[in-house]
Amino acid sequence: MTDVTPEEHKAIVNRLKRAQGQLAAVITAVEAGGDCRAVVTQLSAVSGAIDKAGFAIIAKAMQECMTSGDSADKNAPTVAELEKLFLSLA
Repeated sequence: MTDVTPEEHKAIVNRLKRAQGQLAAVITAVEAGGDCRAVVTQLSAVSGAIDKAGFAIIAKAMQECMTSGDSADKNAPTVAELEKLFLSLA
């Protein structure tokens, strides 16, 4: 990830850390034979946090591509690559 502001970076890292904590809680609940509904609810929260981080990363990449105007950048993802990344999170 390039050209990410410190605030954007912090927000993405915070989302991933939140997902990490939620996943740890899911693992603990499963190991302890926790209530199925509670486990599924926590698992849904983990999935949502990861999805939001992924969307933030892809949105930043799209923003960079649209504002850079530099089609000669060999590292810039193509529209097809961005679309594939975006849809992989759906």
